[in-house]
Amino acid sequence: QVQLVESGGGLVQSGGSLRLSCAASGIIFSIFHMGWYRQAPGKQRELVARITSGGTANYADSVKGRFTISREDAKNTVYLQMNSLRPEDTAVYYCNAALRALSSWGQGTQVTVSS
Repeated sequence: QVQLVESGGGLVQSGGSLRLSCAASGIIFSIFHMGWYRQAPGKQRELVARITSGGTANYADSVKGRFTISREDAKNTVYLQMNSLRPEDTAVYYCNAALRALSSWGQGTQVTVSS
């Protein structure tokens, strides 16, 4: 079965950086499109960044120029480098693997940015 395990979250001051990782198992990772989503308290889950199986990335406007998504197919891992973090980036960050009708989620990792 598909398993996605996120890591790298934590508490950081405003302006700081974090790198999230998501290790996948149970799938042919290289053919899946991978994404990072986040959900803040009282808000809907939203797309942060997505990278296709071919390596094309797209970002939410709110993180463009600050966050970078990348993937390492040899390690079945997708990353989210987050720089210049702001308090409004505080949320639980979830990893997603998608292919056609298939969509799987990780358990999430908390990111808290203090002002």
